Amino acid sequence: MTSKSFIKNLLFIALFFVVIFLLVLLWLRSYTNHGQKLILPNFVDMPLTEASQLAQKETFEIIVNDSVHLIGRQGGIIIDQNPKPDSKVKENRKVYVTTTKYLADQIKVSSLPSLYGRDFERKSKELGFMDINSEVRDYIYDPGEPNHILEVYYEGQKIISSEGRNNEVEIEKGGTLQFVLSKRYGGEMGIPDLVCMDLESAQFLIESLKLNVGQIVSSGEVADANSAYVVGQNPTYNPEGLIKIGDEITLTISQNKPVNCN
Repeated sequence: MTSKSFIKNLLFIALFFVVIFLLVLLWLRSYTNHGQKLILPNFVDMPLTEASQLAQKETFEIIVNDSVHLIGRQGGIIIDQNPKPDSKVKENRKVYVTTTKYLADQIKVSSLPSLYGRDFERKSKELGFMDINSEVRDYIYDPGEPNHILEVYYEGQKIISSEGRNNEVEIEKGGTLQFVLSKRYGGEMGIPDLVCMDLESAQFLIESLKLNVGQIVSSGEVADANSAYVVGQNPTYNPEGLIKIGDEITLTISQNKPVNCN
C-alpha cells in the first residue's frame, strides 16, 4: 500500500471522482435553469439593430414579421412586438416585431379618386384619408361653379387636367398635391344691351351672365319699379366693349317705356 504504484493509482481514482463530481454539479445547474422563465424586454421604439443586440445578450431572437410606413418616422424602428413587453418567456424565445419602413409607400395617380371638375374641399378630405396633403396653387376664371378642381400638380408636374391624367406618376404617402381651382371672377364678356328691357328682365339677364346689379337710379317719378323700364346703363352698351365677370352694371329706370324702343 505504500508502494509508488499504489499511491499513483489512488491519486488517479481520486482525480476521477473529483471530475465526475464537477460534471454532476454542472449538469445539475444546467438542469435547474432549464425551462426557467425570463422577463421579455421592451423593444418598442428601439432601432432594430440595437434591439437585436440586446435580444442576443438575453438569449432571445428578433424576427421582423412586418414593416409599415409611418409619415415622419425614421425607418427601422420597432413599433410592435409579440410577445408583449414584460411577458414571461423561456430562453431562446423568438420575438416577432413590426418595424417602420425606410422608404415611403407610393400611390399611383391611377389609384386616386376622380378629381377634375370636383369640389376641392370634399376631395381634399378624401385624399387626407390616403395620407396625401392638398394645397391651393392658383385660381383661374371658369364659367362653372367656384372652387372646383381644374388642374392638379405633383412636384411641379401637371398630372391631372381637362386633357386627362398621367396615371404612371407615383405619389409618396405624406406628399402634397397642388390644385388650380375655378373662380367666378376674372373672365371677360361682351356688355349686354339692357335699354328698353323692363327692370325685372334686365336684372335676370345680368345675374344669369354672372354680373351684378349695381345702383338703380330713377329718371322721373317711378311709382312701381317692377313695371319700370331701363332707359340707361353704365357701362353703356358697345358691340366691341368688354366687361369683367362679377362687375356691376348701374341701371337708370323710368316708369314710361322710351319712344325709340320696339
